[in-house]
Amino acid sequence: MRKRSKAPPKPAPPEPRINERIRVPEVRLIDEEGQQVGVVRTIEAIGMARQRGVDLVEVAAQANPPVARLMDYGRYKYEQSKKEREAKKHQANVQLREVRMKPKIDEHDIDFKTRTAAKLLKQGDKVKVTVMFRGREITHPQIGKGLLDRVVSSLGDIAILERDAILEGRHMTLILAPDRKKIAALARAKAAAAGGTAPVDEEEDADVAAAAAAAPVVGEDETGDDVDEDDEDEAETA
Repeated sequence: MRKRSKAPPKPAPPEPRINERIRVPEVRLIDEEGQQVGVVRTIEAIGMARQRGVDLVEVAAQANPPVARLMDYGRYKYEQSKKEREAKKHQANVQLREVRMKPKIDEHDIDFKTRTAAKLLKQGDKVKVTVMFRGREITHPQIGKGLLDRVVSSLGDIAILERDAILEGRHMTLILAPDRKKIAALARAKAAAAGGTAPVDEEEDADVAAAAAAAPVVGEDETGDDVDEDDEDEAETA
């Protein structure tokens, strides 16, 4: 299976120059309260910073003259690091999960697979929906396309079609992404209908929750070729 090469990590932004590392003869100075002091000699600004127990930090190197500010740089870096950690805590860990079906799937299983995809979308994951062809089934790709179109139509109130259906070997796939605004609006509407309390989603029963938890995490260029046919049969009868 071909794996997509990872992009090299982005380089960290350069640190601003502080105190004696500021080599220009003069700077436009801003004090600790954000007030303009004016254009002063850099050596004088450094002396002012030392008197006040803070640092002189260059905040706009491209200006003429460069803009520098009096601040506790160590505390500033700590606060920035703290904000970044908090932001990461609240970021959704979006994964690409896969829901698989076969062209000869029955009505009950189509509904089950669709509800499983819906649960994955509502919890913030993207969903790769795959129709797996066997033998001569591949001569009727329109059946797979019809199944995928049906899933897209059923999930239109919570999903965005990120990648339309394409045939990859013996697999036809598409990718759905959660539409967070629609999902939030749907939740608000259900809560309003329930008198202000968030109702339990009837679609998210124990079997659907288990199937969603077991849905494999994949890459966008993976087609599930490593899945054993017996495992596929068990999945279809779940």
